[in-house]
Amino acid sequence: MHLELWLAFVATTFFISGTPGPNMLLMLSHGTRYGWQATLSTMAGALTGLALLFTLSAFGLAAVLATSASLFLLLKLLGAAYLVYLGVQCWRAGDELDEPNVRGDSTWARYRLGLTVALSNPKAILFAAAFLPQFVDARLPQGPQWALLLVTFFLIEAGWQIAYAAGGTRLASWMHRPGRIRYFNRFCGSAFFAVGGVLALARR
Repeated sequence: MHLELWLAFVATTFFISGTPGPNMLLMLSHGTRYGWQATLSTMAGALTGLALLFTLSAFGLAAVLATSASLFLLLKLLGAAYLVYLGVQCWRAGDELDEPNVRGDSTWARYRLGLTVALSNPKAILFAAAFLPQFVDARLPQGPQWALLLVTFFLIEAGWQIAYAAGGTRLASWMHRPGRIRYFNRFCGSAFFAVGGVLALARR
């Protein structure tokens, strides 16, 4: 693909991926609670979820969601409800640096949570169907272009997730003073509420 088109994709994806959303908020939260290395399993789950959503998009689910308002609404509300649930758990954690009932004590538990949060956003399917094709030149072979775009996207996404997790790890030492853990938990809870609300109100 043309270098100029690829650079435009890199710049656009960099800013889109870096915007705080469900995945990044989870990385920040887990980075604070478990450290960035333990959060790698959470990242693996989130990236697996994104890969599944992109695969579903490739198999035509994006077209179904674009034409079926009721199905999109159902998936959107289920995803929003799950994010609000995570917000409630964070809010109720109080002075504990952990989420009750959403524990990440095992690698598998963190992986599952990352996977579930990533799958909770059906807009990612529409994103893959509407955004990525804009950077594909129909006059050139399709396979190599799609491969380059997907590899680039996942590298940028993984880089941002590591950055958020590392930022959370640095926050852990700041929160040793009394009361700060509660403020952090309530910040994370409020952020999940906000993202869940935005998802619930979002249009296709």
